[in-house]
Amino acid sequence: MTPPAAPSVLVFGPREVPLGGPRAMKVRRTLPSRERSFVGAWCFADHYGPDDVATSGGMDVAPHPHCGLATVSWLFSGEVEHRDSLGTVATVRPGEVNLMTAGRGISHSEVSTPATAVLHGVQLWVVLPAVAAGVEPRFEHHVPDAVRPADGVEARVFVGSLWGSTSPVRVETALLGVEVVLGAGASVVLPVPAGYEVGVLVDRGPVAFAGRSLGVAELGVVEAGHGDDLVLAAGDGGARVLVLGGEPFGEEIVMWWNFIGRSHDEVAAAREAWEAGADGGEAGPFGVVEGYRGDVARIPAPALPGVRLRPRSNRMGAPRVEAEAPPMS
Repeated sequence: MTPPAAPSVLVFGPREVPLGGPRAMKVRRTLPSRERSFVGAWCFADHYGPDDVATSGGMDVAPHPHCGLATVSWLFSGEVEHRDSLGTVATVRPGEVNLMTAGRGISHSEVSTPATAVLHGVQLWVVLPAVAAGVEPRFEHHVPDAVRPADGVEARVFVGSLWGSTSPVRVETALLGVEVVLGAGASVVLPVPAGYEVGVLVDRGPVAFAGRSLGVAELGVVEAGHGDDLVLAAGDGGARVLVLGGEPFGEEIVMWWNFIGRSHDEVAAAREAWEAGADGGEAGPFGVVEGYRGDVARIPAPALPGVRLRPRSNRMGAPRVEAEAPPMS
């Protein structure tokens, strides 16, 4: 009997973009890309570092808005202070997840702490489905325990469930987010539901995913409908990856700057609401971040392009990210 063919792995390379306004740091962005908008409801993946803060200046992202999405922060080294318009003051540390659901609107700042010597991590976004896009904003923190599903393999589940470990952070669609560290020559099967799309973002590698070699900062994606042969395998140097998965996201969205909506008009209204808070005006749905001590009080929204923003989906050939030029925060 002929064995089933190995699942096809789509590989997406990173592009370098600035993040964070006047003191922009450089990040490697693999999602969204021209060819793909989502992995499950994961819609954005920035990978940065390891950066020597004494040289780079670290992270200093002034207050900025979000709506229609959730942000997921995960660090490998260093610390970042998070402040938001709910009054939350929290520190992002390695192995601890901070999940901020923007919903109808929130603003926040992100600054690496004085104790940080090397900054290294990822910033991820999740698109909220239309039925949950206007939920009240919330902030959640969780420290996942390490699980060891195979010899030489250690994992931390920060979103969803895998290998008997479940994260309590609340998400609005079926999702999975896991850090997996593999020792030299180690391998492990990913028992991810067949109905999930699965992405592997490489922090340290190379690593083989379903038989396909992936290098550092590459994202390998397998479509839903795969079998139970999703294997991660490290070489002699070991590997560290993030596994991102979820049920395919079938809605069309408009994603521009820090806003996600269902139409040009919805995004334009969000921009107008944020800009109305400049110069001490009404804060609107995004509120005010207290206690940020940077050089600028807030990041202004860039001007909208001269054409209407078009919706996009995960269909191959669907419209690319709108107005990519203004860096997202």
